[in-house]
Amino acid sequence: MTSSEHIVASATPIRSGMASVNGGIELCYEDWGDEAAEPILLIMGLSAQMLVWPDEFCQMLVEKGYRVIRFDNRDIGLSTKVKAKIEKMNELVRMARFSLGLKSPAPYSLYDMARDSEELLDHLGIRQAHVVGASMGGMIAQVLAGTRPERVKSLGVIFSSTNQPLLPPPHPKALQPLMKGPGKGASTEEIVAHSVKLFSIIGSPAHPMPQEERESFSRRLISRNYHPAGVKRQFTAVLSSGSLKPVARKILAPTVVIHGKEDKLVPPACGKAVARAIRGAELHMIPGMGHDLPRALWPKFVHLIDSNARRA
Repeated sequence: MTSSEHIVASATPIRSGMASVNGGIELCYEDWGDEAAEPILLIMGLSAQMLVWPDEFCQMLVEKGYRVIRFDNRDIGLSTKVKAKIEKMNELVRMARFSLGLKSPAPYSLYDMARDSEELLDHLGIRQAHVVGASMGGMIAQVLAGTRPERVKSLGVIFSSTNQPLLPPPHPKALQPLMKGPGKGASTEEIVAHSVKLFSIIGSPAHPMPQEERESFSRRLISRNYHPAGVKRQFTAVLSSGSLKPVARKILAPTVVIHGKEDKLVPPACGKAVARAIRGAELHMIPGMGHDLPRALWPKFVHLIDSNARRA
């Protein structure tokens, strides 16, 4: 597909387009910076459009000398919405199997989503990239790095998990609003209010986003795309893919693991499990950080990602 190109105020070129991958999935992507620079692929998490990688954060990586690619995973944003129905299974049974690291039936898995990411690199003509994933994106990144090590030059895993047996579950106050959503037929104002409330629960207590900024960003995401059915399928992919510890143990790329000490959605023990599973991984537990990417911590994140990439 043809791609368009636009220029941000900083004069950074941003090429955007749609990539056909993995049997007909169309991924919407943006490709920032010099095409000859070292590429970094950013993989976002559950229910999160690529815009959740903030523009300014991407620009900071470009200024470090990287070509930055962000994209909408399948079932979110402007990428393909999968039509397959979730196979009926008691949700308590599915959750119990997840807690034991067991696989369950699902329309697609984290392994399918990792293949999406790999084929996006193919579409862009990139043989090997630095890969950074957040939350579910960190799970996808582990699968990609463990199953296709030749494609991943370095790995960054932010507030994620191996989903291995007996890790602590999310705090109920964090999980319940994420799964229930604002309710069927909710108005735009109700959806915005729900989003603001959710991120006030899971966000970084030491670095809260101002209310007006949170509302404005929520409206931006909703106006771009709102597709709760896709969020449910993505969550089912997480619950149904089984323990990632075996694949994480195969990862060869230099790895940095970043996790908030105040994360209510993916508890700190999960980040520690990722670091233990990956040989030579560096672990950074950040005080006051929850399950978001607060502006105050962008310089630290960029420094850690850049330093780890240089290890490669």
